[in-house]
Amino acid sequence: MEATSAAPVVVVVDGYSNAGAFVGEFARLGVSALHVRGTAEFLPKMVPPDLSVYQDTFVCADADAVDALVERLGAYEPIAVIAGQEPGVPLADLLSERLGVATNGTARSAARRDKFTMIETVRAAGLHCAAQFVSPDPAEITGWARGHGRYPVVVKPRSSSSSDNVFVCRSEEQVAEAARAVLAGITMYDQRNTDVLVQSYLDGTEYIVDTVSANGHHTVCGVWRYDKNLLPSGRPVYDLDVLQDPDAPHVRELIAYVLRVLDALGIEHGPGHAEVIMTEAGPALVELGARLNGNMNTAHHDEFSGTNPARLNALAYTRPAEFAARYGGKVYAKRHEAVVHNVTTSREGLVTAIDDSVVDKIAALPTVREVVVRRPAGTRLVPTVDLMTSPLRVFHIGGSHAEILADHQVVGQLTDDVFRLAEPA
Repeated sequence: MEATSAAPVVVVVDGYSNAGAFVGEFARLGVSALHVRGTAEFLPKMVPPDLSVYQDTFVCADADAVDALVERLGAYEPIAVIAGQEPGVPLADLLSERLGVATNGTARSAARRDKFTMIETVRAAGLHCAAQFVSPDPAEITGWARGHGRYPVVVKPRSSSSSDNVFVCRSEEQVAEAARAVLAGITMYDQRNTDVLVQSYLDGTEYIVDTVSANGHHTVCGVWRYDKNLLPSGRPVYDLDVLQDPDAPHVRELIAYVLRVLDALGIEHGPGHAEVIMTEAGPALVELGARLNGNMNTAHHDEFSGTNPARLNALAYTRPAEFAARYGGKVYAKRHEAVVHNVTTSREGLVTAIDDSVVDKIAALPTVREVVVRRPAGTRLVPTVDLMTSPLRVFHIGGSHAEILADHQVVGQLTDDVFRLAEPA
């Protein structure tokens, strides 16, 4: 058994995406981190986490390994267990409950991970949400859409993310085709889809609401509007996340709704990343992840609001009373206009090199704060169909939205020049 760590430690389960931000913010508070991988191998569709920032690492690939892992982690006396990405939510709930630290518990884990169960749980709490049906049979999915009687409908996997295999269908034929595509697919988290989820189409503008909680005290650290385009296939492609005025009436209505969703899903501790559509009948949940916003950039967030969700989470877990006093019931400040741009491409090929001079041109634009190249040399550039196939992510801050949009247009013109591709065989 390992010796107890000299410094307090937290456990991060499946620390993909920007979960490394947790580690840095906990380190600022004198807390080190352990990593737990919930699969035998790293997920092939995800960029592996940087394990060098963790004090120690563990693997828990099946239920039989949980007891031994709890014993090994218990020797470190961790103060928290946090999910770094969606697949880590159930294991983080289980480990935090077993280790006796702040926990959302296992009773509603499925409602925080499975989209069908999530929406039914929210509906049972009396909140507005989509009509839906789930089945492993494309014929039953098309039958439900036919009986629903209104198109479009949305067809998607039961448990994935990043707009993976999400289709907006306008006919029975499109529903059947989308259902077959979902069942033939592997989720972002390397799981085969065995069911198809079909939902009524929520007509309206989609928003992100990001929260942090400690002992049921919630703070809202960002509300963003999704600006997106629809491909001919019916798949949505996300373009811009646009920071909203926290005092705007529609933002206040979204916040009030999401706080009720947090209660319905049993989220009393840690991050929440909700996607909500503002319909004519009011807000309606698309889904909520008990993890950080994958587009969150700490420096970007610090500049427009003075703090960031990773820092707030570190405070919530290490000093919950201080978090409640300083941030409980509060909403973020908006010091500047802010946008996250998920850049699209129609090109395809093996990336042989990145043209750093073009990246530098983008980075030098007045509103650009950071450029993240998501298809480095040696990887394959593919036409953008979802968030995971976006080749660049650009973070903007400006004095006006028009100023940002001007630079956004230039980024779009320069993007394809960033990537040098191998000649076709």
